[in-house]
Amino acid sequence: MSVSVLTLVRGRRGHLVNLMRSLAAQTRLPDELVIAFMQEGAEPDLPEIGLPVRALTVPGEALPLAKARNAAAAAAKGDTLVFLDVDCIASPMLVESFERAVASERGLFLGEVLYLPEGAVRAPLDFAALDAAGIVHPSKPAMPQTGWRREPNAGEFWGLSFALRKALWTDLGGMDERFTGYGGEETDLAARLDKAGVPVWWTANARAYHQHHPVHIPPLNHFGSIVENARRFYDTHRRWCMTYWLGQFAETGLIEWTEAGNDIVVLGEPDAAMIAAARQPGHVRFS
Repeated sequence: MSVSVLTLVRGRRGHLVNLMRSLAAQTRLPDELVIAFMQEGAEPDLPEIGLPVRALTVPGEALPLAKARNAAAAAAKGDTLVFLDVDCIASPMLVESFERAVASERGLFLGEVLYLPEGAVRAPLDFAALDAAGIVHPSKPAMPQTGWRREPNAGEFWGLSFALRKALWTDLGGMDERFTGYGGEETDLAARLDKAGVPVWWTANARAYHQHHPVHIPPLNHFGSIVENARRFYDTHRRWCMTYWLGQFAETGLIEWTEAGNDIVVLGEPDAAMIAAARQPGHVRFS
């Protein structure tokens, strides 16, 4: 099988360079890296990492996350697609572990992600130091020690690090490009996995490290797109997604919403001061 690693980028050049260097350290080098730049053009002077790197641009003022993932997948030459968020650094066995899993079972495979504090990444990459510095998200389960383990709840799907056959991605229709900006497109895909009977698996030894970026609690910097994408998800699936964030928005008085309701009433928009106040200090790793 051939393996394509796919990532999406807007800014975050330093994070992208670290991702690229981690691919050069793989026990099984991917056959290519496809980068979908959600910006005016590709980043210049990227490092040589010993494998083909192909770039494409995906326009859109609001983050076109679903469209960019679909474009990268369509351009990929590999039989296996490994989607890796630009904030992620791949541990040395990530590609090998995902390839073995995808070749053995039908489904979508998730990898463990350790969240790093600010300033944790040094050059050259030191994976033992990243293991020591990283912590798991408290909502995520322990990983299997070997092989892969079935996850009964497709809603556990997250887009930071996952893999599947390209043919399965095509059969699913990729991500719904009606979701623009931040939020909702991954949960929509998870709902469609369930309907299509596609199993989800946790994968041993496919660890990634999430490089730090500023966190807002609540995520008022994405207020508009979260509200619109939550409405879009409800219209499609007749249930809400991103309920934790919607609850936070309701607590701030910006919206009227309950999980039992069928609409979101926007009472106000966050201003610059509110957004700045929601930004967390560097030791906060996730919302």
